[in-house]
Amino acid sequence: MADARAPRDGKFIQKIGTYNPLTVPASIQLDRQRALDWLHKGAEPTDTVRRILSFKGVLYLKHLLRGVKLGLFDDVTAMQKFEVWHKEHEAQLKKRSDEHRQQRQVRRYPTTNRRPQPRQEGGAAE
Repeated sequence: MADARAPRDGKFIQKIGTYNPLTVPASIQLDRQRALDWLHKGAEPTDTVRRILSFKGVLYLKHLLRGVKLGLFDDVTAMQKFEVWHKEHEAQLKKRSDEHRQQRQVRRYPTTNRRPQPRQEGGAAE
């Protein structure tokens, strides 16, 4: 988390994770609990950070916890819903990563449909 009034490369308030867009899919390390705490304190994420928090499920968890506060369901139900979402999300990520790995291998080692020509015996061709 950084103060909006600080320069771009200014001092951070607290580091809650890292983001590497060069991997496929992009690797995101995030401390969900700290991010959730900051959102409850009133932190307003930028659009990019909001997408990352949504991707990692922090905003969904905040939404579920708000439902608990309103009395729509209890903590256990909220955590069960989050776990179901998290398992589905991880399965989608694994599928996407596997597909990318397969496509990369196909590009690296293309298959050819040519049959090898039989060798002619006797040296020179007629």
